[in-house]
Amino acid sequence: MGVALRDIIADYKTPVTWEALPGIAAIDANNALYQFLTIIRQPDGTPLMDRQGRVTSHLSGILFRMASFMEKGIRPVFVFDGPPAALKQATIDQRRMLRATAGEKWKEALERGDEEEAFRQARSSTRVDTFIIETSKELLRLMGIPIVQAPGEGEAQASYMAAKGDARYVVSQDYDTLLFGAPLLVRNLTISGKRKVRGRQITVLPERIVLADTLAGLHLTREELIEIGILIGTDFNPGVDGVGAKTGLKIVQKGEFLAKLKEKTPDFDPAPVMDMFLHPPVTDHYALAAGHPDPEGIRKMLCDGYDFSPERVDKAMEGFTVKAGQKTLESWF
Repeated sequence: MGVALRDIIADYKTPVTWEALPGIAAIDANNALYQFLTIIRQPDGTPLMDRQGRVTSHLSGILFRMASFMEKGIRPVFVFDGPPAALKQATIDQRRMLRATAGEKWKEALERGDEEEAFRQARSSTRVDTFIIETSKELLRLMGIPIVQAPGEGEAQASYMAAKGDARYVVSQDYDTLLFGAPLLVRNLTISGKRKVRGRQITVLPERIVLADTLAGLHLTREELIEIGILIGTDFNPGVDGVGAKTGLKIVQKGEFLAKLKEKTPDFDPAPVMDMFLHPPVTDHYALAAGHPDPEGIRKMLCDGYDFSPERVDKAMEGFTVKAGQKTLESWF
């Protein structure tokens, strides 16, 4: 997912402590939900479910991770995707096909008892559907966490809010956020902690990327960074075969972006993709003030509605009250 800039961004990713992250965090909602659904699973890849077989991994992720955020002074705002752009349809179709294939491979791995492969394929089959989005919004409202509905890409809207100064930073795993102009991107907030990767335990820590520092270090303008993205491939175009981030950087630094496109993809016009990153659909109609959480509503939804343990839900809600002198859930707000 997203544009593969990692190889040229690595030197500009810096560790950041939780103590340095208080303030309004504009969260790329669909990206965060995807991470929750991908990670919060049984060893064989089966997601958390209630007794009716409804997936609840995302609700668990929201409750416990957002409680942790607020405990640390982070004020989350979830920014949800609007209708996808026509330019993104090919990517959507490809992802749908890949998820379906992974779903079949998951079943096959389960049948032969290959738990490790089952888990891997299950993660690849993850999808954020209408049920996931609507139940997420319901829980967020009950928790008093603001929701912003983007007219287009959620990460574009989140980046716009951060660029305006209404949010301190954007939370996402995708580097596309930088192409959309986010001044500060914080990664790994939704997945930080101990994780099992390829059979070994690792610790994932938060990291930040400052757009201005990255552009200065690479001697690029933001438009040139977008050009590299276009050469590599974005959600809105397939890219040029054989061009990765390092090669793309060299091409753009030499001023050969248009020449390379003309040589390799003569029928492709990069202007609409460039415009999508520079001038995406965004809105100024949003409210970022936190609401009053509804503890009883949270318990009713999660415990009565989705079979959550009352003890675990109550423990999670204690995280809202950790600031000195605050003894009730509402007092945090």
